[in-house]
Amino acid sequence: MKGVAVMELAGGELICESLIEEGVDLVFGHPGGAILPLYDHLTKYPQIKHVLTRHEQGAAHAADGYARSTGKVGVCIATSGPGAINLVVGLATAYMDSTPMVAITGQVTRGAIGKDAFQETDITGITLPVTKHNYLVTKASDLPMVIKEAFHIAKTGRPGPVLIDVPRDVLQEMTPFNEYPTTIDLPGYKPVLEPNNEQIEYAVNLINKAKRPIILAGRGVQISQAEEQLVALAEKAQIPVICTLLGLGAFPGSHYLNLSLMGMHGSAFANIAVDESDLVINIGARFDDRIVGKVEEFATKAKFVHITIDPSNINQNVEAHAPVVGDAKLVLENMNPLIKSAKRTEWLKRMDQLRNKHPFFIPETDKLLPQFVIRQLWEATGGQARIVTGVGQHQMWAAQLYPTTVERGFITSGGLGTMGYEVPAAMGMQMGRPEDLVWSIAGDGGFQMTLQELATIRDEKLPVKFAIMNNSYLGMVRQWQELFYDNRYNQIDIAGPDWVKLAEAYGIHGIRVDNKENVLSAIHEANQHDGPVIVDFVVEQEGNVYPMIPAGQSVNEMVEDPDMDEKSSMVAK
Repeated sequence: MKGVAVMELAGGELICESLIEEGVDLVFGHPGGAILPLYDHLTKYPQIKHVLTRHEQGAAHAADGYARSTGKVGVCIATSGPGAINLVVGLATAYMDSTPMVAITGQVTRGAIGKDAFQETDITGITLPVTKHNYLVTKASDLPMVIKEAFHIAKTGRPGPVLIDVPRDVLQEMTPFNEYPTTIDLPGYKPVLEPNNEQIEYAVNLINKAKRPIILAGRGVQISQAEEQLVALAEKAQIPVICTLLGLGAFPGSHYLNLSLMGMHGSAFANIAVDESDLVINIGARFDDRIVGKVEEFATKAKFVHITIDPSNINQNVEAHAPVVGDAKLVLENMNPLIKSAKRTEWLKRMDQLRNKHPFFIPETDKLLPQFVIRQLWEATGGQARIVTGVGQHQMWAAQLYPTTVERGFITSGGLGTMGYEVPAAMGMQMGRPEDLVWSIAGDGGFQMTLQELATIRDEKLPVKFAIMNNSYLGMVRQWQELFYDNRYNQIDIAGPDWVKLAEAYGIHGIRVDNKENVLSAIHEANQHDGPVIVDFVVEQEGNVYPMIPAGQSVNEMVEDPDMDEKSSMVAK
């Protein structure tokens, strides 16, 4: 461009310049040989804070937690070969849960590609199924446009991870640079944001005629920041709202129209409500197998409105009578003025009956149960903490018993079900929300998969609080072996270290709780501590998550806790 000074910059410098142009001020990574030229230039750019994770998987999950809690694009960096491969679980987690991420990996030099060079791996080939798009950059001059495109792809449409693989000599290559691109041209990538008017009108007609409608709110509501519009729709039309696991936080947990979550381990009252409904309005969710179960028996009395930005989701599992493709916020802004105000007194009365007859509950016992701990945490924090979970029984109990009132306040690995997510994702969430209280509700099995990131948390002085549900079992595996494999327990004993001593070894405050009387005081102690805390809750070893709909079955096969009786402690929401 005439009048603009042209500089000669190395590929590594171009990446740094481009990240700054994209508003990036925080990256997570772990260096190695092929990516070292980028790290060498990072020292010149104090605007970009680099967090040294102890494992590349931790970098990916931390970028994921940061992105989900802020709505920004998370960035992670790794070297070639094993470093890049270690990102794959994190990329797949982000891909399944629609998290905007950009991963930058080093690669062997251009001349060595395909020759089995040291630490060479075809990472673009490996990650094709688990990224929204990926690049192998062979010219330094291409880097600014590649990064511009990568961020655009990652955060638009249905968000997801994008990988940029850069050979070491491309990172070193000098090339002229005058300005960062301001426009892009991707003819094959044109996500539909604005909804079609005819689709809107047909959906509105179904909603206005419905007698027993239900809203199913997914993560798409949060991605599009449509929480306010969702509340407006629900209140105007008096429609109960159920959240998916990934949609928790899209609708206030304390709202009178909230029916918690549904599906395999959702509330019995939500599952029955869907079964009795005459219209299911899916906003930003996929109708995945954990919600639908047996397709031919799912909500057989209902018609379906499906609002999604991803047209590939339409009719994927459930046939939509009124599909609406577009951004959830734009769809609701167009739809809400056309929705008629309604009372639906009888339908809401039926919701109250279902809540009272089929509540969540915590058994009355002197034993320390995970359900009791999680409910005490909710009461102690007023539902205002930001929650990160691992995967397993504790994840389901947290979803049931910690109804968050915070937008983007509950994050978990839903689609991929990644154990080990709880530690690094909590780190990323805390860095994205430094002023907020962050609690990670963790399983002792998953915690052991990524606990090395405690060192990163200590170094960054992050006040994350960890509630470990320590039952020395792979709890959900044990539950399935009990219920579906005739109690043939096998390979589920996963006793960990002394968690308090481990905490102290990392310079972190540790607390052990093995009885109900000390739960609340331990939570308060952790909340008041200005640094990270590990609370080892030594909970009852055996216990099952209920309700439960067996995989591939319908609500007719739903099993509620066989021990529930009038003496149980009920927790209706």
